[in-house]
Amino acid sequence: MTDMNFNSLDELVNQIRDDLDNAKHVLIYAYNGTGKTRLSMAFKEAGRQGETRDTLYFNAYTEDLFTWDNDLEGDSQRVLRINEESRFFAGIQELEMENRIRPFLHRYADIDFTIDYEQWTINFSREVQVKTEDDNQFKTENIDNIKVSRGEENIFIWCFFMAIVQLAIDGAEAYNWVKYIFIDDPISSLDDNHVIAVATDLAQLLKHQSTIQGIVSSHHTLFFNVLWNELRNKNQSKRYFLGKNKEANKYILRDTCATPYFHHVAVLTELYKAGQTGKIYSYHFNMLRSVLEKTASFHGFPNFSSCIKQDSDDIDGIIHTRLVNLLSHGNYSLYEPQELLEENKDYFRKILGDFIEHYAFNPDLFPEEIEEIS
Repeated sequence: MTDMNFNSLDELVNQIRDDLDNAKHVLIYAYNGTGKTRLSMAFKEAGRQGETRDTLYFNAYTEDLFTWDNDLEGDSQRVLRINEESRFFAGIQELEMENRIRPFLHRYADIDFTIDYEQWTINFSREVQVKTEDDNQFKTENIDNIKVSRGEENIFIWCFFMAIVQLAIDGAEAYNWVKYIFIDDPISSLDDNHVIAVATDLAQLLKHQSTIQGIVSSHHTLFFNVLWNELRNKNQSKRYFLGKNKEANKYILRDTCATPYFHHVAVLTELYKAGQTGKIYSYHFNMLRSVLEKTASFHGFPNFSSCIKQDSDDIDGIIHTRLVNLLSHGNYSLYEPQELLEENKDYFRKILGDFIEHYAFNPDLFPEEIEEIS
Protein backbone atom coordinates (compact mmCIF):
# COMPACT_ATOMS: atom_id res chain seq x y z
CA MET A 1 0.00 0.00 0.00
CA THR A 2 1.36 3.45 -0.90
CA ASP A 3 1.47 6.33 1.55
CA MET A 4 -1.64 8.48 1.87
CA ASN A 5 -1.03 12.23 2.05
CA PHE A 6 -3.35 14.73 3.71
CA ASN A 7 -3.22 18.51 3.56
CA SER A 8 -4.97 19.04 6.90
CA LEU A 9 -6.09 17.35 10.09
CA ASP A 10 -9.67 17.55 8.83
CA GLU A 11 -8.78 15.43 5.79
CA LEU A 12 -7.00 12.95 8.05
CA VAL A 13 -10.02 12.78 10.37
CA ASN A 14 -12.27 12.06 7.38
CA GLN A 15 -10.02 9.14 6.40
CA ILE A 16 -10.14 7.64 9.90
CA ARG A 17 -13.92 8.03 10.11
CA ASP A 18 -14.21 6.36 6.70
CA ASP A 19 -12.01 3.51 7.96
CA LEU A 20 -14.38 3.01 10.88
CA ASP A 21 -17.19 2.28 8.44
CA ASN A 22 -15.45 -1.05 7.80
CA ALA A 23 -13.23 -1.58 10.84
CA LYS A 24 -13.84 -1.81 14.56
CA HIS A 25 -10.55 -0.24 15.66
CA VAL A 26 -7.89 2.11 14.31
CA LEU A 27 -4.39 2.05 15.84
CA ILE A 28 -1.94 4.86 15.11
CA TYR A 29 1.76 5.01 15.94
CA ALA A 30 3.31 8.47 15.74
CA TYR A 31 6.28 10.29 17.23
CA ASN A 32 5.74 13.06 19.75
CA GLY A 33 5.17 16.38 18.03
CA THR A 34 3.39 14.85 15.04
CA GLY A 35 -0.01 16.08 16.19
CA LYS A 36 -1.67 13.09 17.89
CA THR A 37 -3.41 15.18 20.54
CA ARG A 38 -4.58 17.71 17.96
CA LEU A 39 -5.86 14.82 15.87
CA SER A 40 -7.91 13.48 18.79
CA MET A 41 -9.49 16.90 19.31
CA ALA A 42 -10.18 17.34 15.59
CA PHE A 43 -11.82 13.90 15.52
CA LYS A 44 -13.99 14.91 18.49
CA GLU A 45 -14.99 18.21 16.85
CA ALA A 46 -15.96 16.41 13.63
CA GLY A 47 -18.58 14.50 15.61
CA ARG A 48 -20.04 17.57 17.29
CA GLN A 49 -23.31 19.04 15.98
CA GLY A 50 -24.52 21.68 18.39
CA GLU A 51 -25.13 19.84 21.66
CA THR A 52 -24.84 16.46 19.96
CA ARG A 53 -21.51 14.63 20.04
CA ASP A 54 -20.22 11.12 19.41
CA THR A 55 -16.65 10.86 20.80
CA LEU A 56 -15.41 10.23 24.33
CA TYR A 57 -11.71 11.06 24.39
CA PHE A 58 -8.68 10.58 26.61
CA ASN A 59 -5.64 12.79 26.08
CA ALA A 60 -3.57 15.46 27.83
CA TYR A 61 -6.68 17.63 28.15
CA THR A 62 -8.43 14.85 30.04
CA GLU A 63 -5.58 14.70 32.55
CA ASP A 64 -5.88 18.47 33.03
CA LEU A 65 -9.40 18.00 34.36
CA PHE A 66 -7.73 16.79 37.59
CA THR A 67 -5.52 19.20 39.58
CA TRP A 68 -3.78 18.91 42.95
CA ASP A 69 -4.57 21.02 45.99
CA ASN A 70 -1.57 20.36 48.21
CA ASP A 71 -2.82 22.34 51.24
CA LEU A 72 0.33 24.45 51.42
CA GLU A 73 -0.78 26.13 54.66
CA GLY A 74 -1.86 23.13 56.71
CA ASP A 75 0.22 20.51 54.86
CA SER A 76 -2.28 17.79 55.78
CA GLN A 77 -5.38 17.83 53.54
CA ARG A 78 -4.01 16.95 50.11
CA VAL A 79 -6.72 16.26 47.54
CA LEU A 80 -7.07 15.89 43.80
CA ARG A 81 -9.67 18.36 42.53
CA ILE A 82 -12.13 17.51 39.76
CA ASN A 83 -13.26 20.13 37.24
CA GLU A 84 -16.98 19.90 37.91
CA GLU A 85 -17.76 22.13 34.91
CA SER A 86 -16.61 19.49 32.43
CA ARG A 87 -19.24 17.37 30.69
CA PHE A 88 -16.77 14.50 31.05
CA PHE A 89 -18.15 14.05 34.58
CA ALA A 90 -21.83 14.40 33.69
CA GLY A 91 -23.98 12.17 35.88
CA ILE A 92 -21.17 10.52 37.88
CA GLN A 93 -22.77 11.37 41.23
CA GLU A 94 -25.54 8.87 40.62
CA LEU A 95 -23.36 6.13 39.17
CA GLU A 96 -21.38 4.87 42.21
CA MET A 97 -18.09 5.68 40.54
CA GLU A 98 -15.94 4.45 43.42
CA ASN A 99 -17.20 0.90 42.98
CA ARG A 100 -16.66 1.13 39.23
CA ILE A 101 -13.14 2.56 39.42
CA ARG A 102 -11.74 0.29 42.14
CA PRO A 103 -11.77 -2.98 40.13
CA PHE A 104 -9.59 -1.27 37.51
CA LEU A 105 -7.35 0.60 39.98
CA HIS A 106 -6.56 -2.37 42.20
CA ARG A 107 -5.06 -4.20 39.24
CA TYR A 108 -2.25 -1.66 39.12
CA ALA A 109 -1.85 0.13 42.45
CA ASP A 110 -2.18 -0.44 46.22
CA ILE A 111 -3.91 2.88 46.91
CA ASP A 112 -7.55 3.54 47.76
CA PHE A 113 -9.66 6.68 47.45
CA THR A 114 -12.94 8.42 48.23
CA ILE A 115 -14.79 11.02 46.15
CA ASP A 116 -16.40 14.04 47.82
CA TYR A 117 -19.15 15.06 45.40
CA GLU A 118 -19.97 18.23 47.33
CA GLN A 119 -16.42 19.56 47.20
CA TRP A 120 -15.55 17.73 43.94
CA THR A 121 -12.34 16.36 45.41
CA ILE A 122 -10.64 12.97 45.65
CA ASN A 123 -8.84 11.86 48.79
CA PHE A 124 -6.25 9.09 48.53
CA SER A 125 -5.24 6.64 51.22
CA ARG A 126 -2.94 3.67 51.63
CA GLU A 127 -2.69 0.81 54.11
CA VAL A 128 0.76 0.44 55.68
CA GLN A 129 2.30 -2.01 58.14
CA VAL A 130 3.62 -0.40 61.36
CA LYS A 131 5.30 -1.91 64.39
CA THR A 132 3.39 -2.18 67.64
CA GLU A 133 4.80 -0.81 70.90
CA ASP A 134 6.71 -4.00 71.71
CA ASP A 135 8.38 -3.85 68.25
CA ASN A 136 7.75 -7.54 67.71
CA GLN A 137 4.40 -7.34 65.98
CA PHE A 138 2.96 -5.39 63.08
CA LYS A 139 -0.46 -3.91 62.59
CA THR A 140 -2.19 -2.36 59.61
CA GLU A 141 -2.90 1.37 59.62
CA ASN A 142 -4.72 3.42 57.02
CA ILE A 143 -2.97 6.66 56.07
CA ASP A 144 -5.33 9.31 54.65
CA ASN A 145 -4.72 12.49 52.65
CA ILE A 146 -1.63 11.14 50.93
CA LYS A 147 -0.04 12.68 47.85
CA VAL A 148 0.31 9.82 45.38
CA SER A 149 3.14 9.56 42.85
CA ARG A 150 2.81 10.90 39.33
CA GLY A 151 2.56 7.34 38.00
CA GLU A 152 -0.18 6.48 40.52
CA GLU A 153 -2.02 9.70 39.66
CA ASN A 154 -1.92 8.86 35.95
CA ILE A 155 -3.10 5.31 36.63
CA PHE A 156 -6.00 6.62 38.72
CA ILE A 157 -7.12 9.06 36.00
CA TRP A 158 -6.84 6.28 33.43
CA CYS A 159 -8.97 3.97 35.61
CA PHE A 160 -11.53 6.77 36.03
CA PHE A 161 -11.72 6.96 32.25
CA MET A 162 -11.95 3.18 31.87
CA ALA A 163 -14.85 3.12 34.32
CA ILE A 164 -16.66 5.71 32.19
CA VAL A 165 -15.94 3.67 29.04
CA GLN A 166 -17.45 0.65 30.76
CA LEU A 167 -20.53 2.73 31.59
CA ALA A 168 -20.84 3.73 27.94
CA ILE A 169 -20.49 0.10 26.83
CA ASP A 170 -23.14 -0.94 29.36
CA GLY A 171 -25.53 1.66 27.96
CA ALA A 172 -25.68 4.09 30.92
CA GLU A 173 -28.00 6.96 30.01
CA ALA A 174 -25.41 9.63 30.85
CA TYR A 175 -23.08 8.19 28.21
CA ASN A 176 -25.46 6.75 25.62
CA TRP A 177 -24.18 9.30 23.07
CA VAL A 178 -20.74 7.62 22.83
CA LYS A 179 -20.11 6.03 19.45
CA TYR A 180 -16.30 6.33 19.43
CA ILE A 181 -13.55 6.48 22.03
CA PHE A 182 -10.31 8.21 21.02
CA ILE A 183 -7.38 7.46 23.31
CA ASP A 184 -4.05 9.28 22.97
CA ASP A 185 -1.02 8.10 24.97
CA PRO A 186 -2.54 6.96 28.29
CA ILE A 187 0.69 5.48 29.70
CA SER A 188 2.98 8.40 30.58
CA SER A 189 5.10 7.85 33.71
CA LEU A 190 4.50 4.08 33.72
CA ASP A 191 7.12 1.32 33.78
CA ASP A 192 7.08 -1.42 31.16
CA ASN A 193 5.13 -4.03 33.10
CA HIS A 194 2.32 -1.53 33.75
CA VAL A 195 2.43 -0.45 30.09
CA ILE A 196 1.82 -4.03 28.99
CA ALA A 197 -0.92 -4.55 31.56
CA VAL A 198 -2.74 -1.33 30.59
CA ALA A 199 -2.47 -2.15 26.88
CA THR A 200 -3.73 -5.69 27.41
CA ASP A 201 -6.69 -4.61 29.54
CA LEU A 202 -7.61 -1.96 26.97
CA ALA A 203 -7.38 -4.48 24.13
CA GLN A 204 -9.60 -6.93 25.98
CA LEU A 205 -12.18 -4.22 26.61
CA LEU A 206 -12.16 -3.17 22.96
CA LYS A 207 -12.33 -6.74 21.64
CA HIS A 208 -15.09 -8.08 23.83
CA GLN A 209 -17.77 -5.51 23.14
CA SER A 210 -19.65 -4.54 20.01
CA THR A 211 -21.24 -1.18 20.77
CA ILE A 212 -18.30 1.27 20.57
CA GLN A 213 -15.44 1.71 18.11
CA GLY A 214 -11.97 2.68 19.28
CA ILE A 215 -9.13 4.83 17.98
CA VAL A 216 -5.83 4.62 19.88
CA SER A 217 -2.74 6.71 19.12
CA SER A 218 0.63 6.41 20.85
CA HIS A 219 4.33 7.21 20.56
CA HIS A 220 5.20 4.35 22.95
CA THR A 221 6.57 1.38 21.01
CA LEU A 222 5.80 -1.28 23.60
CA PHE A 223 2.25 -0.04 24.20
CA PHE A 224 1.56 0.04 20.45
CA ASN A 225 3.23 -3.34 20.06
CA VAL A 226 0.92 -5.07 22.55
CA LEU A 227 -2.19 -3.50 21.02
CA TRP A 228 -0.95 -4.40 17.52
CA ASN A 229 -0.78 -8.07 18.50
CA GLU A 230 -3.91 -8.19 20.65
CA LEU A 231 -6.04 -6.49 17.95
CA ARG A 232 -4.37 -8.18 15.02
CA ASN A 233 -7.53 -9.34 13.23
CA LYS A 234 -7.08 -7.54 9.91
CA ASN A 235 -10.81 -7.60 9.22
CA GLN A 236 -11.53 -5.63 12.39
CA SER A 237 -8.64 -3.19 12.76
CA LYS A 238 -6.59 -0.68 10.79
CA ARG A 239 -3.02 -0.03 11.91
CA TYR A 240 -1.07 2.99 10.77
CA PHE A 241 2.17 4.88 11.14
CA LEU A 242 1.44 8.62 11.15
CA GLY A 243 4.14 11.03 10.02
CA LYS A 244 4.31 14.68 9.07
CA ASN A 245 6.18 16.43 6.27
CA LYS A 246 6.81 19.77 7.97
CA GLU A 247 8.19 21.42 4.84
CA ALA A 248 5.11 20.56 2.79
CA ASN A 249 2.85 20.77 5.86
CA LYS A 250 1.27 17.43 5.00
CA TYR A 251 0.30 14.45 7.14
CA ILE A 252 1.39 11.01 5.92
CA LEU A 253 -0.46 7.82 6.81
CA ARG A 254 1.24 4.47 6.17
CA ASP A 255 -0.48 1.11 6.62
CA THR A 256 1.46 -1.23 8.95
CA CYS A 257 -0.91 -4.20 8.61
CA ALA A 258 0.98 -6.01 5.85
CA THR A 259 4.29 -6.26 7.72
CA PRO A 260 5.26 -5.82 11.36
CA TYR A 261 6.33 -2.32 12.34
CA PHE A 262 10.01 -1.61 12.96
CA HIS A 263 9.53 -0.94 16.68
CA HIS A 264 10.57 -4.56 17.31
CA VAL A 265 14.17 -3.28 17.11
CA ALA A 266 13.56 -0.96 20.05
CA VAL A 267 11.99 -3.82 22.00
CA LEU A 268 14.99 -6.04 21.25
CA THR A 269 17.41 -3.49 22.67
CA GLU A 270 15.38 -3.39 25.90
CA LEU A 271 15.39 -7.18 26.10
CA TYR A 272 19.14 -7.24 25.52
CA LYS A 273 19.68 -4.75 28.37
CA ALA A 274 17.58 -6.92 30.67
CA GLY A 275 19.62 -9.98 29.74
CA GLN A 276 22.93 -8.22 30.31
CA THR A 277 21.99 -6.72 33.69
CA GLY A 278 20.31 -9.91 34.90
CA LYS A 279 17.13 -8.08 35.87
CA ILE A 280 14.81 -10.34 33.90
CA TYR A 281 11.14 -10.51 34.83
CA SER A 282 8.18 -12.54 33.61
CA TYR A 283 7.00 -9.74 31.32
CA HIS A 284 10.29 -9.88 29.37
CA PHE A 285 9.17 -13.25 28.00
CA ASN A 286 5.95 -11.56 26.84
CA MET A 287 8.03 -9.00 24.96
CA LEU A 288 10.30 -11.72 23.50
CA ARG A 289 7.35 -13.77 22.31
CA SER A 290 5.87 -10.68 20.63
CA VAL A 291 9.08 -10.10 18.66
CA LEU A 292 9.25 -13.79 17.67
CA GLU A 293 5.63 -13.72 16.48
CA LYS A 294 6.13 -10.63 14.31
CA THR A 295 9.33 -12.03 12.85
CA ALA A 296 7.58 -15.31 12.01
CA SER A 297 4.78 -13.34 10.33
CA PHE A 298 7.27 -11.28 8.33
CA HIS A 299 9.04 -14.41 7.05
CA GLY A 300 5.79 -16.26 6.31
CA PHE A 301 6.03 -18.86 9.07
CA PRO A 302 2.80 -20.04 10.74
CA ASN A 303 4.25 -20.10 14.27
CA PHE A 304 6.86 -18.19 16.29
CA SER A 305 8.63 -21.49 17.08
CA SER A 306 10.11 -21.35 13.57
CA CYS A 307 12.24 -18.41 14.75
CA ILE A 308 13.74 -20.29 17.72
CA LYS A 309 17.09 -21.94 17.07
CA GLN A 310 16.97 -25.72 17.27
CA ASP A 311 19.72 -27.35 19.34
CA SER A 312 21.24 -30.70 18.43
CA ASP A 313 19.58 -32.34 21.43
CA ASP A 314 16.23 -30.68 20.73
CA ILE A 315 15.70 -31.17 17.00
CA ASP A 316 12.13 -29.90 16.97
CA GLY A 317 12.81 -26.89 19.20
CA ILE A 318 10.19 -28.18 21.60
CA ILE A 319 11.90 -27.26 24.88
CA HIS A 320 12.46 -23.58 24.13
CA THR A 321 9.07 -23.19 22.46
CA ARG A 322 7.34 -24.62 25.52
CA LEU A 323 9.35 -22.29 27.76
CA VAL A 324 8.30 -19.24 25.79
CA ASN A 325 4.69 -20.42 25.84
CA LEU A 326 4.76 -21.11 29.57
CA LEU A 327 6.61 -18.02 30.74
CA SER A 328 4.85 -15.57 28.45
CA HIS A 329 1.52 -17.08 29.53
CA GLY A 330 -0.33 -15.56 26.59
CA ASN A 331 -2.44 -13.02 28.47
CA TYR A 332 0.36 -10.78 29.84
CA SER A 333 -0.34 -11.58 33.47
CA LEU A 334 1.91 -8.86 34.83
CA TYR A 335 0.16 -7.20 37.72
CA GLU A 336 2.62 -8.80 40.12
CA PRO A 337 5.76 -9.25 37.98
CA GLN A 338 8.16 -11.88 39.28
CA GLU A 339 11.89 -11.96 38.71
CA LEU A 340 12.82 -15.18 36.93
CA LEU A 341 14.80 -18.04 38.42
CA GLU A 342 18.45 -18.16 37.31
CA GLU A 343 17.80 -21.24 35.17
CA ASN A 344 15.03 -19.47 33.26
CA LYS A 345 17.18 -16.34 32.93
CA ASP A 346 19.79 -18.51 31.18
CA TYR A 347 17.13 -19.86 28.80
CA PHE A 348 15.95 -16.31 28.10
CA ARG A 349 19.50 -15.15 27.25
CA LYS A 350 20.09 -18.15 25.00
CA ILE A 351 16.83 -17.82 23.03
CA LEU A 352 17.35 -14.07 22.64
CA GLY A 353 21.05 -14.37 21.78
CA ASP A 354 20.44 -17.03 19.14
CA PHE A 355 17.67 -14.92 17.62
CA ILE A 356 19.82 -11.77 17.41
CA GLU A 357 22.73 -13.72 15.92
CA HIS A 358 20.61 -15.62 13.39
CA TYR A 359 18.83 -12.56 11.98
CA ALA A 360 21.98 -10.45 11.82
CA PHE A 361 20.85 -7.27 13.55
CA ASN A 362 23.26 -4.34 13.71
CA PRO A 363 25.73 -5.34 16.49
CA ASP A 364 26.08 -1.69 17.53
CA LEU A 365 22.60 -2.01 19.02
CA PHE A 366 23.85 -4.63 21.48
CA PRO A 367 27.04 -3.48 23.27
CA GLU A 368 28.89 -6.04 25.35
CA GLU A 369 28.84 -3.85 28.47
CA ILE A 370 25.57 -2.41 29.75
CA GLU A 371 25.42 -0.01 32.69
CA GLU A 372 23.76 -1.64 35.69
CA ILE A 373 20.21 -0.41 36.24
CA SER A 374 19.56 0.52 39.85
